Amino acid sequence: MRDWSIIYDTWSQEEQPLREALCTLGNGYFATRGAFEETNAEDGAYYPGTYLAGGYNRLFSEIAGKTIENEDLVNWPNWLPVTFREPGGEWFHTSKVEVLSFRQELNMHEGVLLREMHFRSSNGHESKLRCRRFVSMANPHLAAIQWELTPLNWSGTITILSALDGRVINSGVARYRSLASQHLEPQAQGTSAADTMYLVVQTTQSKVRMAQVARTRIISRVSEDNITTQTITEQGYVAQHLQVQATQQQAIRLEKTVLLYTSRDWGISEPLLDAETNMVRQSSFSDLLEEHTRAWKRLWSRCDLQIASSNKAQTILRLHIFHLLQTVSAHTYDLDVGVPARGWHGEAYRGHIFWDELFIFPFLNFRLPEITRELLLYRYRRLPEARYAAKEAGYKGAMFPWQSGSNGREESQLIHLNPQSGRWLPDNTYLQRHISAAISYNVWQYFQATDDKKFLLFYGAELMLDIAQFWSTIATYNQTIERYEIRHVVGPDEYHTSYPGSEEIGLNNNAYTNVMAAWCIQSALDLFDIIDEARIQELLHKLHISDTDLERWKAVSKRLYVPFIADSPVIAQFDGYDALKEFDWQTYRKKYGEAMRLDRILESEGENVNKYKASKQADVLMLFYLFSAKGLIQIFERLGYRFKPEHIPENIAYYEQRTSHGSTLSKIVHAWVLARSDRKKAWANFEVALVSDFEDIQGGTTAEGVHLGAMAGTVDLVQRGFTGLEIRDDILWLNPVLPEKMTCLNMQLRYRGHWITLNITGERMLLRFDKGLTKEVKIGYRNQTYICQTGDTKEFDIRRNLTD
Repeated sequence: MRDWSIIYDTWSQEEQPLREALCTLGNGYFATRGAFEETNAEDGAYYPGTYLAGGYNRLFSEIAGKTIENEDLVNWPNWLPVTFREPGGEWFHTSKVEVLSFRQELNMHEGVLLREMHFRSSNGHESKLRCRRFVSMANPHLAAIQWELTPLNWSGTITILSALDGRVINSGVARYRSLASQHLEPQAQGTSAADTMYLVVQTTQSKVRMAQVARTRIISRVSEDNITTQTITEQGYVAQHLQVQATQQQAIRLEKTVLLYTSRDWGISEPLLDAETNMVRQSSFSDLLEEHTRAWKRLWSRCDLQIASSNKAQTILRLHIFHLLQTVSAHTYDLDVGVPARGWHGEAYRGHIFWDELFIFPFLNFRLPEITRELLLYRYRRLPEARYAAKEAGYKGAMFPWQSGSNGREESQLIHLNPQSGRWLPDNTYLQRHISAAISYNVWQYFQATDDKKFLLFYGAELMLDIAQFWSTIATYNQTIERYEIRHVVGPDEYHTSYPGSEEIGLNNNAYTNVMAAWCIQSALDLFDIIDEARIQELLHKLHISDTDLERWKAVSKRLYVPFIADSPVIAQFDGYDALKEFDWQTYRKKYGEAMRLDRILESEGENVNKYKASKQADVLMLFYLFSAKGLIQIFERLGYRFKPEHIPENIAYYEQRTSHGSTLSKIVHAWVLARSDRKKAWANFEVALVSDFEDIQGGTTAEGVHLGAMAGTVDLVQRGFTGLEIRDDILWLNPVLPEKMTCLNMQLRYRGHWITLNITGERMLLRFDKGLTKEVKIGYRNQTYICQTGDTKEFDIRRNLTD
């Protein structure tokens, strides 16, 4: 590793699926996995998927006697193919030659993937191959490859192949392969110039049309008179065969420039027409690369985060930022897409949008808040579908789906395959109604970081009010306990979806769900003090919220039930949690390791995880992740519960012992809640979260798509968790406690129009207030507030008090 690069210096076919996911290149509009140019999905170990942001399609499948419909992120035509062959020989493929040396580098600073190989073919010919590629951050439609072959001990005629391949299906996730997977219909293929070919496809159901145009040129000492070109076409496929003379020790360099346009694009006439028109305007690989690297330089100037720790930690943090920015960038703006749990890096979770925004938005809020705003509008535009879902379920307001895709309907699967037992099982995780609370929370946090009143006025408030209306109607009054409760839901811990032996699905009074519901309603009521009365009345009229409804809101927000374990201050994960059996952690961890998918393991053994006090991931502890101790205690006080700061460690200790960390998000939450009380354990959890994708600690899941929430969560843990950063009462509070293994932290934050540079060590914190759109900003440190203006510098002695 280097600070800015991930380097593989040996070729390993077994590691290739993981490397392809980690070496994905994208720009917020589309992304392509880091597969070799000569490979295709039929090779087994390779999967050169290309994914369009928001590019979904629906298909029907017959499974276990049922017809089910799934919406998938589509694998679009493969634009990568470049390879060569000698007369009478077979096409070059890495797995068919003797690899004498190998080096692959993902340069994150420039957004370039490089491969260098020295290999020997079966006839004894030795060659060097050097490939560079990028997906342009300067032009969302553009990608390019520079491919250079040098014969070392031979000369002769070779044929170089460059192709666009639309004969692809969705087969990147093994457990989905029994489902329908043919999403593309070929429309047209051919050539538009001597060096330019095109391919047009369309999705079968959503009718999204994509045009790809590729220009292939040989840039070397080879005379154009000595190059002969043949075009090969078939349905969904077009290729150019270029026959050239290879001379010993002389490099043959090829440049392949590709443009992708779709029928969803703005500002075009027709995808193929605009792709062909704009291809003529594209310059050389080096010129296009320069514009691309300049765009990345601008991004890194805002988004880099420097730590004094191990080289590995620094590099992986940058890898996580890199993949976040490749998934959502300036090119995402106005695309009407959400941010998928697995990025645009693979087909896991079918590219759906879950609650991972909760972990992703904080990084964007303090650097690229315009992107957060756009991603929140994805939710706003799907309010009609959320309202319909609530109405169908018997509630008012807006009930958002656990999994969302194109139009905001519920996309959660009805059944799922347990790969350990081979059985298809019911999937009730769609009952995670807390997704609606996450959306309200995200709106509020965006507003706190930006003070964007215009967004709150026209979009955010409507989301928050409609979600509050939903929570007030899903809650029912229990005369016995004289409190409101929420029944038949699933919390963040997806292992528990019903009670042991019960035929009813869902659980009652998941503590996280109930506390978040109370917070949502109270926050919606707080809007009445922020937004002018005329606009509030407009929204209440639009959303059919009556005075009676508002009275109910107030009652529910003060009397929602939160279960506790026996007479202890430990919050019960849900009603009846303390009646479950304790789990034999020692035996199973010895056999399966710490990050276990216990639901799959126990089902394959004829058992059911619902019987045990065994959580997949943080559930109750999510409350301590989202709220400061002060903020959480205020919520409990409003609900009429006595909950004190000293109760928090007891809750953390209780659930730490009962969590399998079957989700990559879990270690982030545990690291966060331990950051103040146990820095060593917090760092240990952080280190596991940091490498969860890089080392694929869950055994094959990263190859199907990176865990974007976990990646962003590690960065946010450094950005906010270790700095104690929170916004409270219109003040940016800081209370840094760096881990012992992180001796220094440098970063920039954008807070309400101000750029603030932070330098933090174990002894001091230096703040510099750079350019800002506002005159002043309030900073809080150790219960004192300071008014700062552009140009100010403040230095805090962390061991003592403020010095100027």
